[in-house]
Amino acid sequence: MSDLKELRATDPEFMERMEHFAFDEVVNEQAAQLDPETRNLAILAALLGCQGTDMFKVSLKRALQEGLDPIKVKETVYQAVDYLGIGRVFPFLNIVNETLKEQGIELPLPGQAATTMEDRLQKGAQAQADIFGPHMLEAWKSGHVNRWLAANCFGDYYTRGGLTLAQREMITFCYLMAQGGCEPQLIAHAKGNMNMGNDAQFLTRVVSQCLPYVGYPRSLNAIACINKAAE
Repeated sequence: MSDLKELRATDPEFMERMEHFAFDEVVNEQAAQLDPETRNLAILAALLGCQGTDMFKVSLKRALQEGLDPIKVKETVYQAVDYLGIGRVFPFLNIVNETLKEQGIELPLPGQAATTMEDRLQKGAQAQADIFGPHMLEAWKSGHVNRWLAANCFGDYYTRGGLTLAQREMITFCYLMAQGGCEPQLIAHAKGNMNMGNDAQFLTRVVSQCLPYVGYPRSLNAIACINKAAE
């Protein structure tokens, strides 16, 4: 299902309350305000995390109508592979491509790669250090998975254009929050967000805007993780 019209006919009472809450009450809550670009990036990342493909289609169209740059959408999907795996991200990449084609946007979009196969490890380790501190420059030497983390996760994706490091940390927080069961990583990336200027109040606003899409339990867990990181 790519829109909500059928549900408004079959489930009118439910849709009245759901749409009011998700699209009006939460969006306009003074204590949860975000600019449209940040709100849409957070929601798309959260829907990737919770595997909400049908709602992702709806939210993607809404985000594009509100002016979200297709490059930022693509970068949000690409980076999700590191936190969700290609098995869970592949359907979303197809959804984005189909939606962009429907809107007459030519693919591929302009390239955003900023590393080569030769310097991805070095630049990835530097990105880790920029976010988490200088001790991360040597972290890749402690095993092949940590080497992959530096070269692949950070070197292949975090270094790309289209999104700032602060935005990339924010969407990472949303992937982790929405999939659940990643509380240690969620605390670590809450700290990374704070290092990038995304303070506890900002992250709580992000959680609030994502709450209709991921539910109360994961949202409350995320707020607890923010509080632990802030301590």
